[in-house]
Amino acid sequence: MGNIEAIRHIWRDQNGKRARRRIVLNQFEGKLAVVRRVLGALLRAFLVVLLVIVPSMLLPSVTADTAQVIALVAFFAAALTFFEYVSVYPGLVEFRDAPPFNRVRFAALFVTVLFLALIVRGTYSPTIVTEFIRAIGALIGYVLDFPYSPVRLMVLALPAGSSAQEIELMREAAGLSYLISLLSLAIFLIVLGVRHWPSRSGSFNVWINLPTFDPTAGGDVVKRLKRDARINVVIGFLLPFLIPVVLKAAASTFGALSVESDQSLIWAVAAWAFLPSSLFMRGIAMGRIASMIAEKRRQAYARAELDHAPA
Repeated sequence: MGNIEAIRHIWRDQNGKRARRRIVLNQFEGKLAVVRRVLGALLRAFLVVLLVIVPSMLLPSVTADTAQVIALVAFFAAALTFFEYVSVYPGLVEFRDAPPFNRVRFAALFVTVLFLALIVRGTYSPTIVTEFIRAIGALIGYVLDFPYSPVRLMVLALPAGSSAQEIELMREAAGLSYLISLLSLAIFLIVLGVRHWPSRSGSFNVWINLPTFDPTAGGDVVKRLKRDARINVVIGFLLPFLIPVVLKAAASTFGALSVESDQSLIWAVAAWAFLPSSLFMRGIAMGRIASMIAEKRRQAYARAELDHAPA
């Protein structure tokens, strides 16, 4: 009996130690996940700040008032990004936990703003880098500057009486930004095909990644996702043509788009090129999610039929 009790005590001690080790390991992994989430949120907030201040860093003509406004915008954008990504619950950012959707979009916007800032900087202090980027923009601008093209419409959005230098600057900026948007869309499609997104991204949480989409609002989820995907693609196709028209129509009320305001030119052209490609990506992503849900349904129905099939 004494030997049996001793063996029992040894077994309890060993299993108790293993349980305690598992608890400690789970606590450590939980703390490590929290640290990673906080560091990732800080890195994203820093990148957003860098995006907002890049034009001010590269342009020489930045007044004190403009710098203060930019600093305020950068602070609020960084705070919104940090609290969005540090939180476990959904917020405003779509596809937050489904890379590389937001990464491709952010990279496209950052490169667009950076290159536009370099183009404008080249009008003040030309360098080899600025001249090279302006040459690419001029080439793409001339290729895409044909009747009723988006680039032609952006050039026509300038006020009447604009100088040849201002028209050329707008053509370069519009051509380069439009090229970046097309390249980002192509890269996004390639990445989705290579990674088989979102099937290889782990479990896709619709509640977190699509916070504005309510699956319980009524109707079939797959049909609603496909409908929203088509709407986003159509709007993304039309926006490059509609934005210049809206800018031209609003010139009498809010003032015409002018290349004399460097910050306004950079952000207006960047938004004109980024928003359509972003909507295209959103529509493509929602279509992929709808296809994934439909495939999961087919697999579930097939398993159910096999389970209930007679032996």
